[in-house]
Amino acid sequence: MMNLQAIFIDRDGTIGGTGHFIHPKDFTPYPFSKSALQLLKDHNIKIFACTNQHRISRGEATIDDFYNEFMTYGFDDAFICPHSPDDNCNCHKPKPGLLLEASDKYNLDLSKTAFIGDVGSTDMLAAHAVSAIKVLVLTGWGHNSLHQYREKWRNTEPDYIAVNLLDAVKWILKYA
Repeated sequence: MMNLQAIFIDRDGTIGGTGHFIHPKDFTPYPFSKSALQLLKDHNIKIFACTNQHRISRGEATIDDFYNEFMTYGFDDAFICPHSPDDNCNCHKPKPGLLLEASDKYNLDLSKTAFIGDVGSTDMLAAHAVSAIKVLVLTGWGHNSLHQYREKWRNTEPDYIAVNLLDAVKWILKYA
Protein backbone atom coordinates (compact mmCIF):
# COMPACT_ATOMS: atom_id res chain seq x y z
CA MET A 1 0.00 0.00 0.00
CA MET A 2 1.30 3.45 -0.87
CA ASN A 3 1.53 5.91 1.96
CA LEU A 4 -1.88 7.55 1.59
CA GLN A 5 -2.01 10.98 3.15
CA ALA A 6 -5.79 11.35 3.21
CA ILE A 7 -9.09 10.13 1.83
CA PHE A 8 -11.79 12.47 0.58
CA ILE A 9 -15.35 11.24 0.89
CA ASP A 10 -18.48 12.66 -0.70
CA ARG A 11 -21.60 12.90 1.49
CA ASP A 12 -24.92 12.41 -0.32
CA GLY A 13 -25.21 8.91 -1.75
CA THR A 14 -21.78 7.88 -0.43
CA ILE A 15 -22.03 8.15 3.37
CA GLY A 16 -25.81 7.90 3.37
CA GLY A 17 -28.97 9.30 1.88
CA THR A 18 -30.21 8.93 -1.66
CA GLY A 19 -27.93 11.31 -3.51
CA HIS A 20 -30.51 14.08 -3.08
CA PHE A 21 -30.22 16.93 -0.57
CA ILE A 22 -31.10 15.96 2.98
CA HIS A 23 -30.62 18.51 5.76
CA PRO A 24 -27.94 17.37 8.26
CA LYS A 25 -30.53 17.12 11.07
CA ASP A 26 -32.47 14.57 8.96
CA PHE A 27 -29.50 12.77 7.36
CA THR A 28 -28.80 9.14 8.27
CA PRO A 29 -25.55 7.40 7.34
CA TYR A 30 -25.78 3.92 5.83
CA PRO A 31 -25.41 1.20 8.48
CA PHE A 32 -21.84 0.40 7.30
CA SER A 33 -20.58 3.99 7.01
CA LYS A 34 -19.44 4.51 10.59
CA SER A 35 -17.52 1.21 10.46
CA ALA A 36 -15.83 2.33 7.24
CA LEU A 37 -14.81 5.66 8.74
CA GLN A 38 -13.54 3.96 11.91
CA LEU A 39 -11.46 1.56 9.81
CA LEU A 40 -9.69 4.54 8.22
CA LYS A 41 -9.13 6.14 11.62
CA ASP A 42 -7.73 2.83 12.92
CA HIS A 43 -5.16 3.03 10.10
CA ASN A 44 -4.32 6.66 10.97
CA ILE A 45 -5.54 7.95 7.62
CA LYS A 46 -6.97 11.47 7.64
CA ILE A 47 -10.54 11.60 6.39
CA PHE A 48 -11.99 14.70 4.81
CA ALA A 49 -15.55 15.30 3.70
CA CYS A 50 -15.73 16.87 0.24
CA THR A 51 -19.20 17.88 -0.84
CA ASN A 52 -21.20 20.24 -3.02
CA GLN A 53 -24.09 21.69 -1.01
CA HIS A 54 -25.70 24.40 -3.15
CA ARG A 55 -28.76 24.51 -0.88
CA ILE A 56 -26.60 26.56 1.50
CA SER A 57 -26.68 29.36 -1.09
CA ARG A 58 -30.49 29.18 -0.98
CA GLY A 59 -30.60 29.48 2.80
CA GLU A 60 -31.86 25.93 3.37
CA ALA A 61 -28.87 24.98 5.58
CA THR A 62 -25.57 26.48 6.73
CA ILE A 63 -21.97 25.45 6.28
CA ASP A 64 -21.86 24.97 10.06
CA ASP A 65 -24.80 22.53 9.88
CA PHE A 66 -22.77 20.33 7.54
CA TYR A 67 -19.41 20.89 9.21
CA ASN A 68 -20.78 19.92 12.62
CA GLU A 69 -22.42 16.84 11.12
CA PHE A 70 -19.10 15.67 9.66
CA MET A 71 -17.31 16.25 12.95
CA THR A 72 -19.82 14.00 14.76
CA TYR A 73 -18.96 11.23 12.27
CA GLY A 74 -15.25 11.54 13.09
CA PHE A 75 -14.00 13.40 10.02
CA ASP A 76 -10.75 15.32 10.45
CA ASP A 77 -12.10 18.24 8.42
CA ALA A 78 -14.77 19.09 5.89
CA PHE A 79 -14.50 20.96 2.60
CA ILE A 80 -17.90 22.21 1.50
CA CYS A 81 -18.90 24.16 -1.60
CA PRO A 82 -21.94 26.29 -0.70
CA HIS A 83 -22.40 27.72 -4.19
CA SER A 84 -24.91 27.06 -6.93
CA PRO A 85 -23.54 25.19 -9.97
CA ASP A 86 -24.23 28.41 -11.93
CA ASP A 87 -21.96 30.54 -9.71
CA ASN A 88 -18.87 29.42 -11.65
CA CYS A 89 -16.79 29.16 -8.46
CA ASN A 90 -13.59 27.12 -8.29
CA CYS A 91 -14.80 24.90 -5.47
CA HIS A 92 -17.88 23.25 -7.01
CA LYS A 93 -16.98 19.71 -8.07
CA PRO A 94 -15.95 18.69 -10.73
CA LYS A 95 -13.59 21.65 -10.31
CA PRO A 96 -10.83 20.66 -7.87
CA GLY A 97 -10.93 23.78 -5.67
CA LEU A 98 -11.97 21.94 -2.50
CA LEU A 99 -9.15 19.43 -2.98
CA LEU A 100 -6.65 22.20 -3.62
CA GLU A 101 -7.85 24.01 -0.48
CA ALA A 102 -7.28 20.83 1.55
CA SER A 103 -3.87 20.39 -0.05
CA ASP A 104 -2.85 23.90 0.96
CA LYS A 105 -4.24 23.57 4.48
CA TYR A 106 -2.69 20.15 5.21
CA ASN A 107 0.33 20.19 2.88
CA LEU A 108 -0.97 17.18 0.92
CA ASP A 109 0.42 15.61 -2.21
CA LEU A 110 -2.97 14.99 -3.84
CA SER A 111 -1.54 12.13 -5.91
CA LYS A 112 -1.20 10.33 -2.56
CA THR A 113 -4.87 10.70 -1.70
CA ALA A 114 -8.04 8.87 -2.69
CA PHE A 115 -11.54 10.13 -3.39
CA ILE A 116 -14.64 8.03 -2.71
CA GLY A 117 -17.87 9.24 -4.26
CA ASP A 118 -21.01 8.22 -6.12
CA VAL A 119 -20.99 10.67 -9.04
CA GLY A 120 -18.59 10.25 -11.92
CA SER A 121 -19.24 13.66 -13.44
CA THR A 122 -18.33 15.47 -10.21
CA ASP A 123 -16.43 13.28 -7.73
CA MET A 124 -14.40 11.22 -10.20
CA LEU A 125 -13.57 14.22 -12.41
CA ALA A 126 -12.41 16.30 -9.42
CA ALA A 127 -10.23 13.40 -8.24
CA HIS A 128 -8.88 12.89 -11.77
CA ALA A 129 -7.94 16.58 -12.03
CA VAL A 130 -5.51 16.20 -9.11
CA SER A 131 -4.34 12.62 -9.85
CA ALA A 132 -6.04 11.15 -6.76
CA ILE A 133 -7.14 7.51 -6.64
CA LYS A 134 -10.75 7.37 -7.84
CA VAL A 135 -13.25 5.01 -6.19
CA LEU A 136 -16.85 5.08 -7.39
CA VAL A 137 -19.46 3.60 -5.06
CA LEU A 138 -22.66 2.12 -6.48
CA THR A 139 -24.84 3.60 -3.71
CA GLY A 140 -26.67 6.90 -4.24
CA TRP A 141 -26.19 7.97 -7.88
CA GLY A 142 -23.36 5.47 -8.42
CA HIS A 143 -25.20 2.93 -10.54
CA ASN A 144 -26.78 5.57 -12.79
CA SER A 145 -23.51 7.48 -12.96
CA LEU A 146 -21.75 4.37 -14.21
CA HIS A 147 -24.41 3.50 -16.78
CA GLN A 148 -27.02 6.12 -17.67
CA TYR A 149 -24.68 9.14 -17.26
CA ARG A 150 -21.34 7.55 -18.18
CA GLU A 151 -21.05 9.76 -21.27
CA LYS A 152 -20.60 12.84 -19.01
CA TRP A 153 -17.28 11.47 -17.75
CA ARG A 154 -16.36 8.96 -20.46
CA ASN A 155 -12.65 9.92 -20.56
CA THR A 156 -12.07 9.11 -16.89
CA GLU A 157 -11.92 5.59 -15.47
CA PRO A 158 -12.42 4.87 -11.77
CA ASP A 159 -9.58 2.91 -10.20
CA TYR A 160 -12.17 0.76 -8.46
CA ILE A 161 -15.95 0.38 -8.50
CA ALA A 162 -17.14 -0.44 -5.00
CA VAL A 163 -20.46 -1.80 -3.81
CA ASN A 164 -20.48 0.79 -1.01
CA LEU A 165 -18.27 2.91 1.26
CA LEU A 166 -17.09 -0.03 3.37
CA ASP A 167 -16.09 -2.00 0.27
CA ALA A 168 -14.28 1.09 -1.03
CA VAL A 169 -12.33 1.54 2.21
CA LYS A 170 -11.35 -2.14 2.35
CA TRP A 171 -10.12 -1.99 -1.26
CA ILE A 172 -8.10 1.17 -0.60
CA LEU A 173 -6.51 -0.31 2.51
CA LYS A 174 -5.57 -3.47 0.62
CA TYR A 175 -4.54 -2.16 -2.80
CA ALA A 176 -3.96 1.57 -2.81
